[in-house]
Amino acid sequence: MSDTDYDDNDVKIITKPIKSQNPVLIEGFPGIGLVGNIASQQIIDELKMTYIGSIDSRYFPPIAILYEGLINMPVRIYESEKFNLIIVVSDIPINPSVSYDISKAIVEWAESINAKEIISIAGIATMTENQKLFGAATNTEMLERIKDKVQVFQMGTISGISGSFMTECLIRGIPAISLLGATQSQNPDPRAAAVVIDVLNSLYGFEIDTENLIEQAERIEIEMQKLAEEVKTTEQPAGPRKEFPMYG
Repeated sequence: MSDTDYDDNDVKIITKPIKSQNPVLIEGFPGIGLVGNIASQQIIDELKMTYIGSIDSRYFPPIAILYEGLINMPVRIYESEKFNLIIVVSDIPINPSVSYDISKAIVEWAESINAKEIISIAGIATMTENQKLFGAATNTEMLERIKDKVQVFQMGTISGISGSFMTECLIRGIPAISLLGATQSQNPDPRAAAVVIDVLNSLYGFEIDTENLIEQAERIEIEMQKLAEEVKTTEQPAGPRKEFPMYG
C-alpha cells in the first residue's frame, strides 16, 4: 500500500502517487441539479486531467458505470500537476445516512496528501430564475476570498455529503469553501455548473470554457419541453384535480 492509499474497511481509496505539492482538492458529488459532478467533469475534461485512482466502499450502491462499453469506477480521482489540482468526482449519489463516513474518509485522505484547501461544489434549490451562486467557508480568510464573487450564504443549512465535507473540514481546521449553484429543479442544470466554474476560473486562473455547458442546457431544455408536450398529448383527463405548488 502506498502512502496515498486509505483503507478503513468501509471506505477504500487507491491512487497512484500524488505529484502535486499542497494541492487544491475539489469534490463534486451528485445532488440537486447535478451541479457538483457536471462542473467537476467539465474541469477534468477542459484541463485534460489524469485519472489517478478511485474510491470504493460497501456503502456505495451495487452498480457498474459504463462509458463507451467500458466499466468505470463510480467515484474517480483525477490530478493536474500543472494546476496543482485534485478532483474527486462521483457518478452516484451518496445516501445521507453514510455521508459522514464517506466525507470523513476523503478529508482524512486529503490531509494525508497535504491538500492546501478543499472546494465543495453542490446545487441549492431556489424559487428564482436568476443564476445565482451562493458561497460559504470554514474561516474568515476563505470567506474574504469569495465574498465579492458569490452571494454569501448568511443563514441556513448545507445538506447531504457537501454539508458533511464542510463540517469535517471545520473540525480538522482545513480551509474550505462551499460553492452552491442555484437551480430550480432536480433536473441536470449545466447553467448552474457554468456559474460555479466562472468563479473557480476567477479564483484559480483555470480559463475553463463554459460555452458548451450553456449549449447543453439549451439542448436539455428543448428535450424536456418535447417530452412535456408528448406527455400532455397522451394524458387522459381524469376529472378535476387540485393543484399544489411545489417548492424546492
